Amino acid sequence: MLDAIGEALNRKVDVRFLMTPRARGWEKRLKALGTYLESMGAKVHPYSDPVVKYHAKYLLADDGPALITSLNLTAKCFGATCDFIVLTHDPGVVAGLRELFEVDWLAPHSTLSAHVNPRLIVGPERARVQFTALLGSAKRSIHIIDHKLDDPAIQALLKSKKAQGVDVQVLGQGHLGGMLAHGKLIIVDGRIAAIGSMAQTAMSLDFRREIAVTVEEPRCLRKLKNFYRQLASGRELMDPAKAAGLSGRKEAEGQPAKL
Repeated sequence: MLDAIGEALNRKVDVRFLMTPRARGWEKRLKALGTYLESMGAKVHPYSDPVVKYHAKYLLADDGPALITSLNLTAKCFGATCDFIVLTHDPGVVAGLRELFEVDWLAPHSTLSAHVNPRLIVGPERARVQFTALLGSAKRSIHIIDHKLDDPAIQALLKSKKAQGVDVQVLGQGHLGGMLAHGKLIIVDGRIAAIGSMAQTAMSLDFRREIAVTVEEPRCLRKLKNFYRQLASGRELMDPAKAAGLSGRKEAEGQPAKL
């Protein structure tokens, strides 16, 4: 990733990074990373909201494409975790991410528009309302990957849906095909998915800058549903020892696990 950033800078691309200044146990490493990126010629800005923690993960190139991810740009996430990336050229999503970036660059002296593209689930401003509406719309099935899900209101909604006959499944730690738990995915009725950085927890929904995106493209949904079925069946998709080894080695080498 650093090589790709360097190549972009050599092409005179304006490269800007929004980074969290707060990550438990990683403050010094994040500061060192920011200093290194600046030495390469990139512009680095710490997210400055005094209350809301920055946890969103996305990349925007020119007028598209955009990447919205559940993963950190680290060797651990690329090689060992269960994570997701959405690549989109949707002009509405691209415009929404551009607005969000500029708002957060100026935080806390800026406000996000209420008209950001509805495909973008944005926390903390509207994530709870959007996820509640998405889950509430389920008629047949709700399939979730989220090892942190513990929000009481979301749990109550899922229980209510299950009582109505909706097939509710939640996969978490220990049920991810040998991979380390990290990414979050929701599939409703097999017709729409939500992928992004936020867990169904009160902290993620109400107190963090988070971003997720909805996906309704049939080919993508087929792949996501097939992947979920494999995980739910208990099929091993990766050697657990390899995943654990990669995680331990990278953390021991001091490579940030969370940006």
